[in-house]
Amino acid sequence: MKLTVNGRFRTQRTTGVQRYAREITSRLSSLVDVLTPGEWNAGIRGHLWEQSVLPRLSRGGLLWSPCNTGPLSVRRQVVTIHDCAFADHPEAFSRMFASWYAWLIPRLARRARRIITVSRFSAQRLAELCDIDIDRIDVIYNGVSSHMCPAPVEAIAQLRQRSNLPGRYVLSVGSIEPRKNLQRLLTAWQRLAPADVGLVLAGGESAVFRGAGIDRLPPGVQLAGYVADEDLPTLYSGAEAFVYPSLYEGFGLTVLEAMACGAPVICSRTTSLPEVTGAEAAMLIDPLDVDDIASALGRLLADGQLQGKLRAQGLQRATQFSWDKAAAATAKVLKQAASQN
Repeated sequence: MKLTVNGRFRTQRTTGVQRYAREITSRLSSLVDVLTPGEWNAGIRGHLWEQSVLPRLSRGGLLWSPCNTGPLSVRRQVVTIHDCAFADHPEAFSRMFASWYAWLIPRLARRARRIITVSRFSAQRLAELCDIDIDRIDVIYNGVSSHMCPAPVEAIAQLRQRSNLPGRYVLSVGSIEPRKNLQRLLTAWQRLAPADVGLVLAGGESAVFRGAGIDRLPPGVQLAGYVADEDLPTLYSGAEAFVYPSLYEGFGLTVLEAMACGAPVICSRTTSLPEVTGAEAAMLIDPLDVDDIASALGRLLADGQLQGKLRAQGLQRATQFSWDKAAAATAKVLKQAASQN
């Protein structure tokens, strides 16, 4: 049986979900055929292609949809659903987007042969939300790209000069939207008010997300916008700390990337993030507690020995996650699903 891939991701800007699809499909190139929408690549036209054209193109084989959505009419399908944020935090998305996902995802999950997701947390939520047996869900952790590694001192200095970054900075990377909890982070930063350290917020806005509610930036905070993929490892590497007080994550790829680049990590102890960091590789905080966020930042910035410990433990932890391992596990699921009657 032929194996085809829903290739809408190839027409989209690379964020976590698209990176997942690109990394896995690049390793399965001899096994699968990626189908792309061509000129049907934007907004509602992309959804129309997925629901009406893709079923015809994938007929006679097994379809893998790696980015949350897929055609409802195709039962010979494996779908990767990364999280249930559309249901658990609908306020973070446009009303149309949240409503569409809330209607589509449970139906798609019940019709697909298998579901892949990226954490045990997401598997449990999908089983509950979609009313399906958790045994139909395969948990396959994300990997970390090989270029996500500590950058040379010279490269860090060049990026700092080119991007006008502070000499010392704390970094946060993620979409500018409410789920990332930036308002509490900014309040904690203002309360801490470090004189010689800046806070850099990197990440773009998306039409599917609602505004993050940021009215003004406190002193010492810099919006870096969307950072090109080739610059991300250097940006991570130069950070004195990486802070990620997200309210909800299906996996938390930026936390893994930060660890792989040697940035000491502070992140939420909720949802999937402790699965990524383990117990020792990050300072885990309550994302709803501004004092806890500020205290962790203050302690880490003042303690070089703690920074070194977290840097070493984060680097070691990151070696446990591999796109090669994820691709091999995905291939096994696809082959098993293709062999079913």
